[in-house]
Amino acid sequence: MSTFDDLPLQPPVEPMESRQAAKIPIGDEWQYEPKWDGFRCLVFRSAGNVELESKSGQSLTRYFPELVAAALAVDAGRFVLDGEIYIELDAGFDFDALLQRIHPAASRVARLAVETPARYAAFDLLVNASGERCYEWPLQRRRIELERFARSFADGGTFAPSPATTDVDIARRWLAGDTARLDGVIAKRVDAPYAFGSRDAVVKIKRIYTADCVVGGFRRSPDGKIASLLLGLYDGDELDHVGFVGSMSAEQRQRAAALLEPLAGGSGFSGAAPGGPSRWRKDPQSAAWVPVDPAIVVEITFDHVTARRFRHASKLIRWRPDKAPEQCTIEQLLQPKDTTERHAR
Repeated sequence: MSTFDDLPLQPPVEPMESRQAAKIPIGDEWQYEPKWDGFRCLVFRSAGNVELESKSGQSLTRYFPELVAAALAVDAGRFVLDGEIYIELDAGFDFDALLQRIHPAASRVARLAVETPARYAAFDLLVNASGERCYEWPLQRRRIELERFARSFADGGTFAPSPATTDVDIARRWLAGDTARLDGVIAKRVDAPYAFGSRDAVVKIKRIYTADCVVGGFRRSPDGKIASLLLGLYDGDELDHVGFVGSMSAEQRQRAAALLEPLAGGSGFSGAAPGGPSRWRKDPQSAAWVPVDPAIVVEITFDHVTARRFRHASKLIRWRPDKAPEQCTIEQLLQPKDTTERHAR
């Protein structure tokens, strides 16, 4: 028998998804929320049982004991919430600190739960304390119920409702706000029920940053052409690998070949270098890369930085022959240049 039999919704559950857009949608049919830089998480509570479930359906329960305690402190015997786990330090949201929590040693998890406690931003209520199927309701009604339900959260701020507004000017201020504390904006249809696994009713607008990077190497496709550019930034005298550009037009690939093939076999990265084969790569050859002399600079866009690297693939904007490689420093990741509005136009 499941420990969540008194809930109409039981783990695992595929949460509602979002599609990406360049601009904030406008209209009375939209509600806006901040986009948090954390782990998406569904919280299931039934009597004395709590389950924290990730976006992919994996259990996060053992990694966040402080959130389990906070869920048990809610003055309700049962509920299901959708939201985001995040860690906020003095400099803002810290995704690296979240990654540190996914560790097999219970003693380490317990120590980090005290040193860098996580919080939970609840942005949707799927089942309330009465066991009602709130996910069948339109968002506008679910939001009212969530705000009412949030009064049962214990003091301390570990659990809190995520802010929400229907004022697009507030959403624009969120998108243009403090880079350390906001990841973008989420827009949701107020008339839509919770659509498990669907992207139809939710739009995300990410913040966009730019950096000038040195090309320290490249990887080839099976046909021998340049498939991706390996990017570096200087930390003192060392050129550290910080990410890659994989998506390029045919014209950009031709330009890359003309610029980089003559430099192939050069010194490459003098500091942190790209990784080799790993258990995630089915083809070890896909990890092979060609070092080049660090002479070519490119301007790229990126959205996230984790452990002094771009978390996702970057996008090539242009070549920068006017920029000296030594001017491309790691400070660009520590104080990123926000160009969201320029790229949204």
